[in-house]
Amino acid sequence: MPEIMIFKEVIDENSVPFIAFIGTNGHFEDGEWIPPTTIPVNMSGVILPLTNDELNFAENGVYTTKEKKLLTVTPLSEGTKVLYKENNYTVEAFKDYSDYTDVLIYLMRWREK
Repeated sequence: MPEIMIFKEVIDENSVPFIAFIGTNGHFEDGEWIPPTTIPVNMSGVILPLTNDELNFAENGVYTTKEKKLLTVTPLSEGTKVLYKENNYTVEAFKDYSDYTDVLIYLMRWREK
């Protein structure tokens, strides 16, 4: 198995702030149902435009220039809503390179406000 490349310092040095809206599960507390909620969490990561190759085709259809790539060392769930530079995104895909690096790579699909 190859040695894992550690890029946390590079990500930290080049990251930009964004807000991830992390959902909590509903649960019972003292016999009362507490519905699921969404909590805004300040995070950081490297946010990049998609390459020309990525813009052409992918498993789930054609991307636009509004979609972004997010590189971070913090795990996110697919479906997480993200606010970056007053634009709304949804984390839709994850590229798993965990055998090679500590960086997690996500596709953020742009969505209207």
